[in-house]
Amino acid sequence: MLNSMTAYARKESQTESGTLVWELRSVNHRYLEPSIRLPDGFREIDTELRSIMRSHVQRGKLECMLRYEASSGQVQPIELNLELVTELHGAMDRIARILDNPAHISALDILQFPGVWQRSEEDLESIQQDALTLFAEALEELCAMRAREGARILPMIETRIDGIRAQVRAVRDQLPTIMDRQADAIRARIADLQEQIDDHRIEQELVIMLQKADVAEELDRLESHLKEIGNNLVKNEPVGRRLDFLMQELNREANTLSSKSLASSTSQQAVEIKVLIEQMREQIQNIE
Repeated sequence: MLNSMTAYARKESQTESGTLVWELRSVNHRYLEPSIRLPDGFREIDTELRSIMRSHVQRGKLECMLRYEASSGQVQPIELNLELVTELHGAMDRIARILDNPAHISALDILQFPGVWQRSEEDLESIQQDALTLFAEALEELCAMRAREGARILPMIETRIDGIRAQVRAVRDQLPTIMDRQADAIRARIADLQEQIDDHRIEQELVIMLQKADVAEELDRLESHLKEIGNNLVKNEPVGRRLDFLMQELNREANTLSSKSLASSTSQQAVEIKVLIEQMREQIQNIE
């Protein structure tokens, strides 16, 4: 089953303490690159969030943002970091003396510093757990969308595979005729030279030239790579990197086929194969 790396999810929850909203966005990336933005009071759960994320997602750039709005009219118990308050007050007082500018230091000034206050431990643990639960739900929704996108991409890839196979069959069917015509053309050119050349030597040179132009091996490898791609498309695991590699191998064989083509028809078919490979590669770049 294919999973796309492009998806979006939003989950909202009303709790006794306030409203929690998670927004998750995922785009394609070579590795897993998480970015988590948390409001004050929730930074302690960052490690747990990343652990939950890694259990669901293996590739993609994932942006996660949590918003929290406390319930209006409800008294939120808080705890002060008195040690930090004392240090901040002392530091501000020393700065004022150094600048010879005695300034009034208000409690509001100190309360604006991060870490000076936080909700009571019991209240904080409860809302943090709510945030973790909601994150898991949002991640499930994101993964469901990634799976739906993957299911939409799958037939597009399969159509390109069928198209490449059709072109490979066409080249293979024409190959014997093309090789015979090429051999006849070489013999005719040699005859036009009106030089006495040993027939055995001519046949040897013909074999060498035709071997260099023989694309049967490239066609075999193209079919082998296509079969391997098909095998990976039905695996229940991330296969994006493996498919990326197979795209490179397909492109290599298509380029060799193009350079060896002896007829305009096979040259055109080689171009069609490369176009289909590029279309497939664009889809596969978004596969986890």
